[in-house]
Amino acid sequence: MRCNEELVERLARRHNEKIGPLSSQAYDELVLAVRKDPEAFLADDADRAFQRLGQALAANAQSRADEEFLDDDSYEAARARRLERLEAGCREALDLDGGCLDAKTVIALASNKDADQALIALDALWDGTRGDEQLARLGGVADASARDDVFARPLLRLLAARARTQLDTARYQLASASCTQLVELDPTDELGARFTWAVALARLEDEQGFDQLDARFDRKGNAWSHLARTLLMFKLDRMGAARRALRGYASLCTGGAYALLRPAFVDTYLPDRPEFAPGSFEEASLAVHECDPVVMDTPDFLTWAGDQDGFTEQAQRFAQDNDLDW
Repeated sequence: MRCNEELVERLARRHNEKIGPLSSQAYDELVLAVRKDPEAFLADDADRAFQRLGQALAANAQSRADEEFLDDDSYEAARARRLERLEAGCREALDLDGGCLDAKTVIALASNKDADQALIALDALWDGTRGDEQLARLGGVADASARDDVFARPLLRLLAARARTQLDTARYQLASASCTQLVELDPTDELGARFTWAVALARLEDEQGFDQLDARFDRKGNAWSHLARTLLMFKLDRMGAARRALRGYASLCTGGAYALLRPAFVDTYLPDRPEFAPGSFEEASLAVHECDPVVMDTPDFLTWAGDQDGFTEQAQRFAQDNDLDW
């Protein structure tokens, strides 16, 4: 979530609406002016709340980076304190604007002890938006993506978080339905609903749906699609296709084999999936993390993957080259 850039866009859009439609060149100049001094354009409590949320998220990210080398007990204590500070920052945002949906989404994700509790909170938030003017506006989107409306993005982020949490709590049909709705609202899929969707379809053993999803996004492979396809083919006992998909996954992402056989802890997304470089170890780690409910529900999958020709050796080489535990 690029809060600073989104704040600039919010302020420019609101100022443009206030003073009247500007030409494209004049609007570009307005954006530059807002980026140079956003404080000069802060006139709405909703934007002040969004700014405070961005500050809270930035402080949380910095604190999380400082926790990297703590032992387990120290990490848990530091993480609890960090999330308390984040929640306090979100509540300050809500004091400025009680309708700050991003702040509510972050609180739902950060303050609940498990995914089931988080989903209850996210469902309540989603149900509360049904009569929302923004949601009605999203429903009328035709050719354009809802993401083009900066003020609609909090709803998209909420829906994406809800879909991922549905997946995490083994509600695969619901996750698939949420992803369908999200892609209908934002065909460009900036939030990566297709990643969540692919994993859900794999668990549902829906080969036709998976193929349709793959075609919808021009069969552009990623760690999620390759790993989900591997799981799907394994579950369908199509072992040749499963091996090919596993090789595709391992060759696509640096350290992909290691990420699958030695999964790392990935903290709660607050509120959306972290950015990653395509083909990176970070991409593989995120995909493995999100596939974990399906992997754990697929007996012998990890043993089978480790037994494939060269897969474990590839993981071991990556560990050795990067001074990682094996």
